[in-house]
Order: sequence, then structure tokens, then C-alpha cells
Amino acid sequence: MFPGVHAVSTPDKPAAIMAGSGRTLSYRELDENSARLARVLYDGGLRPGDVIAMVSDNTLECFEIYWAALRSGLYVLAVNRHLSPAEVAYIIDDSDAQVVIASAGVGELAGSMPELVSGVQRWLAFGGPIDGYESYEQALAAAGPRLTEQPRGQDMLYSSGTTGRPKGVKPPLPGITVDQPGDPLTAVAGKLFRIDSSDVYLSPAPIYHAAPLRWCGVIHAYGGTVVLMEKFDAEQTLAAIEKFSATATQMVPTMFVRMLQLPEETRRRYDTSSLRLALHAAAPCPPEVKHAMIEWWGPVLAEYYGSTEGNGLSVITTPEWLQRPGAVGRSMLGPVHICDDAGNELAPREIGTVYFERETLPFEYHKDPDKTAAAQHPQHPNWTAVGDLGYVDEDGYLYLTDRKSFVIISGGVNIYPQEVENVLTLHPAIFDVGVIGVPDAEMGQQVKAVVQLHPGVAPEDSLAEDIIQYVRDRIANYKAPKTVDFVTSLPRTATGKLVKRELEKRYSPA
Repeated sequence: MFPGVHAVSTPDKPAAIMAGSGRTLSYRELDENSARLARVLYDGGLRPGDVIAMVSDNTLECFEIYWAALRSGLYVLAVNRHLSPAEVAYIIDDSDAQVVIASAGVGELAGSMPELVSGVQRWLAFGGPIDGYESYEQALAAAGPRLTEQPRGQDMLYSSGTTGRPKGVKPPLPGITVDQPGDPLTAVAGKLFRIDSSDVYLSPAPIYHAAPLRWCGVIHAYGGTVVLMEKFDAEQTLAAIEKFSATATQMVPTMFVRMLQLPEETRRRYDTSSLRLALHAAAPCPPEVKHAMIEWWGPVLAEYYGSTEGNGLSVITTPEWLQRPGAVGRSMLGPVHICDDAGNELAPREIGTVYFERETLPFEYHKDPDKTAAAQHPQHPNWTAVGDLGYVDEDGYLYLTDRKSFVIISGGVNIYPQEVENVLTLHPAIFDVGVIGVPDAEMGQQVKAVVQLHPGVAPEDSLAEDIIQYVRDRIANYKAPKTVDFVTSLPRTATGKLVKRELEKRYSPA
């Protein structure tokens, strides 16, 4: 299904609501505006397989743009608005986008693009004027009749760039019409999570990110209502759950941590009992954090592991996780294979690279065949990996250990920073933490914890010693930090991912 179906049956139902302002987009408006934009793009010469770029803050027009692409066979590129102008220009240029549609809310960033990018045919701005852009609203008002053919398009997203320059992830077009079944995420959401038209889905994350964009699309496919937050705020998230009686939400573990760090009286001020599903993904969740959330919200948490590349998906419910703490589930999209560096498949509980097997190659990196080839298994090209390490148990449950590129090798022994970060996340003095390897003349590398303290906590030597001992009391001593550095902030993306490469640069030899 897609919004056009619900525009017929429930035209006045809210397809999306802005949590802060209360501004609403009905299913009639979503259907009409996305159809008008699809016509505008078609009359501008775009055909299936072409690319449009969206540069925006969290706003309702994002859904019109998304569904315009999906109902006309186009790729929609959602660009991270927190990047620098040069980084955004690189992505737009690299993607071969022919049209850029931008929000006045990011007008300064978007306004610099026409001078930095040469291949774009048309620039459209909504919510207010941007120099060098046409009016989105006027273009829609002048649109011709609806298109009769509606081949389904796809998103084309760029990886976060936490391990280097962003890579364009381009899945094949599905070869179906927009109202036909065939999207695997939509199917999983309905079958496993029972998503339907009664759901009110709170989305607190930036809409340019893969998971929020795709899951909001899933909610629209089923005819539910999306409540889109302008930006994440721990207390305002709880307030929105209560105000809109949200039944489902999706968060990253950092958001859980921020909510748990609120004073107890603040957390208990809000009624979250309407929630029946709290999805989390994008980064491993420390077991202590997840236990605390289950104690607070009940057995409504469901974790999934996937990637922007969409090469695989594993899911685990609360009851399953309580039996297997640390697992990220069993695969919903083809078998999981754990392999060593030579490509040999490993036995259960042996750590290696995580591959998902699919019937066909599920993605390619745009204009980068070498990166595409590097993601493929050396003997099985339809097995793909995105650089994560982990293992499976005897029942096929997947456990992640870390990113392959972040493993610390000290004295020939592998140490996984995520394990140490998990221990320190709920230390009473720590607001945020990152663990990295730094050079060591004798051991090759040693473990360093980079810590942001809660306001009012003094960064003293005795506290550093306490933090090191805190880790030693909980996991093997050799995994404990040798040193602790106190900083005012850690580099994180707007979606909560720690940009570990930036952290490592601070401590790399000159």
C-alpha cells in the first residue's frame, strides 16, 4: 500500500504531525502534493532511475518529496543537514542529482549550493525563499494532471561517514508499482511488529537518516500517523509520547541514555503506557541501559540490526533478549555467515566479519565498484558485509562485538571498544564516553577512555582511577583503560553515533 490508498478511505486523517508546532499533513494532502511533485519532476525530464536530492530540517514536506520519488521510479537522496557546505556539495555532485529541493529552515546551507554544484537542473525551495531557488509551492500549484504510471522508486542514502568519506548506497529499483507489495521492511513491520493504521509513530531523529526516513514510510504505507519531532530532547520526547498517545517509536541507544539521565521525578511525570513498541537500532545498546529501559517501559523494546546498505536485517524482542542479553536477533533477510579474513566460515561463538546472504546483490556503492567488491565475500558475491564484527550462537542469534576498523590490538590480543563503552555508559559520573586505541611503544596499542562528565563533576585524578577500577571490577583487567582523558564534549552525529575517527585523530601521532 501507499498514501494514495489511504487518501481515498481516510482523506482527513493525519498522515504526519509536527510534535512541537502541531502542524498537520493529512493523507489527502500527502497524496495530492506528492502526485503534483511527481508530475513536476516528470515534466522536467526526469525518468525512472534519476535522482532528486532533499536538504531539509525535520518538516512535513519531506514526506511529500519522499513519496513523490517513490511513486515515480526515482531515487530520493536525503542529505545530512549538519554537514559542511563542501560536504553537502560533494554528495549532491557525486549522486548525479538533477533536482535539489530544500527547506528555508536550512536556507544558509542550501543557498550556497548553486555556486558549488554545476550539474543540477532545477532548485526548489519550500517554507520560504532561498536565493537561486524557485518556489516549491508555486511549482506544485502549476502542476499538470497526475501521472498514470507509478513505478516504485527507492531511497539513495549516503553512509554517515563515521569511518571516512560518505559512500552512496544505491539499491536496485524493485521493478514493482508503488501500490504493490514487495518492500521487505514494510513486510517485516506488518508481520513481526503488527504495524497497522491504528499506530501513532513518534520519530525523534533527523529525517535524513536511513532508519527514520524508511520507518516513517512504513507507517504511511499502513495508514498510521507519524509524529515528527523537530529535534530530539529527552524530556520533550516523553511529553510527546504522552500528548499524542504514541503506540510506537524508534530510537538510538544514546536517546535511551539521555532519558535515563533525567531526574527520577521528571521521568515519572509522563505517562508512556500507550507504547506497545519501542524499536532501537543504529548502534549497540549497552545491556545495563536496555535492562533499565525494560524496567521502566516494560517488555515493549524490540531491537533490530541493519545498515544503510540494507543488505540484511536481524530482529530480537524483549523476551528473547532477556534470555540472550547482548544478542541483536536472528536474520529476517537471508542467512547470516561469520567469516574470517580469508572468507572461511567460522563455528558458532567464533568472532569474525558478519555477512548476510541474499539471492541477488542488494546494493552497490555509487560510482565505486572497488568498494562494492570489497563488501562482497571473496567466494560468494551475494554475501555482503559492511564492516561489523560478531558471532552467532548455536541457535542462530547474532551478537555484535564492534566495527572491524575500531578493534584495539594490544600485545597481540583483540580488545573491542564497544564492550568497554558498554560498561562505562551508566557510570554515575559519566555523561558520555568513547573508547579508542592509542599508540603504545611496548604493546602496540593501549586502551584510552575519553570521558565527558556530568555538569558539576570535577575531572580529578582520583575519578580517573575510579573509572579504570570500575571497568576492572566488571570485565577482564586487560580490557580496562590505561588512561582516562576528560573532555567537554564528544563528536557525535545528530543521530547519536560516535564519530570515532574524529576522536582517534585527536590522539594520532603528529
